[in-house]
Amino acid sequence: MISISDRLKCVKPSSTLSLSQKASELKAQGHDIISLTTGELDFPTPSWICEAACESIKQGDMKYTAVGGTPILKQAIIEKFRRENNLDYKPYEIIASTGAKQSIFNAFLATVGPNDEVIVPAPYWVSYIDIVYLTEGKPIIIDCSQEEHFKISPEILEKSITPRTKWLILNSPSNPTGAIYTKEELAAIAEVLLKYPHVMILSDDIYEHVRFKAEPFYTIASLEPRLKVRTLTLNGVSKAYGMTGWRLGYAGGPQWLIQAMTNIQSHSTSSPSTISQAAAVAALNGPQTFLENWNKTLQERRNLVFNEMKQIKEFSCVPPEGAFYMYINCQGVIGKSILKGEIITSDQDFASYLLETYGIAVVPGSAFGLSPYFRLSYATDLPKLRIACERIKKAVSELQG
Repeated sequence: MISISDRLKCVKPSSTLSLSQKASELKAQGHDIISLTTGELDFPTPSWICEAACESIKQGDMKYTAVGGTPILKQAIIEKFRRENNLDYKPYEIIASTGAKQSIFNAFLATVGPNDEVIVPAPYWVSYIDIVYLTEGKPIIIDCSQEEHFKISPEILEKSITPRTKWLILNSPSNPTGAIYTKEELAAIAEVLLKYPHVMILSDDIYEHVRFKAEPFYTIASLEPRLKVRTLTLNGVSKAYGMTGWRLGYAGGPQWLIQAMTNIQSHSTSSPSTISQAAAVAALNGPQTFLENWNKTLQERRNLVFNEMKQIKEFSCVPPEGAFYMYINCQGVIGKSILKGEIITSDQDFASYLLETYGIAVVPGSAFGLSPYFRLSYATDLPKLRIACERIKKAVSELQG
């Protein structure tokens, strides 16, 4: 009998994409659904980026490129890292991939073996854990409480490092919480990591430009240059530029790692889309002033949702500092019953109740490794958010017990 490989036994489909698909199916059936599940801005890709893609097509740039990206794209990435992050890379220290997720796969496939440990602060982006499992590694999940603003402390980090630790994942701003590590917090983490030269750092900066405070953004390889030789700094154009469907991510890191990642990519997708690469050059080299207006709009949405959710006594949450998610503690609804008499025993139950009864799709905290919470994406317009908040308040008010 033919069966799937053992490595897939621990892997689950992406919860965010699964719930988004379920919401879309219900909507297609005629149900009034507001989906607050996926990590995707509702803003269109800026016009000059689209024009660059069209020009690429007109010029006939539709052939394979170098596996890790065109020279012009690598140069745009190098200049971005230098200009915005004070990081200097050479072209052979840069890779462009079909989305930032592929760069994580490439890096872990290149370095993680059976039972190698990867420290993952929870709550975490859903794919981190399954990527570790697919590379036959062992995720070491560290719960980071709401009181700690969902960030790992240097003390807990040091206790979690063992001789088998291969990687620490840092995601700032965070998906799903919107938390951002401060300069002082990153410096304290860096001091710990300097003691353990066998530990690599994955700095996932994909939400770098989605921030609501004026403070500068810090990434660990820039803040502590001695860690640069073992840090993979990950980014992409999907979140900042409204380009999720363009599938273009990139990373900078030590030559040996980038070369290994490039070798792996050469046997999977090969180069990213030629057209998407041209668009990414326009995104990185073009005007950046629109980001301030986008962030103002997102902050207005965040404020609306936060003010509405804090009125629900069964909930508690902290205002996110970046990204476009709110991670809401729903402990107060656990144990209550819906009108049919069914008991809500988990955040999964509560998310199902919201979707099936009130047409609101959110992602349960169990998908991100920390319950009982749910993630609400406010990357949609204010009128829909107002309706969604009213429905959530009504849903909670009708619970019994």
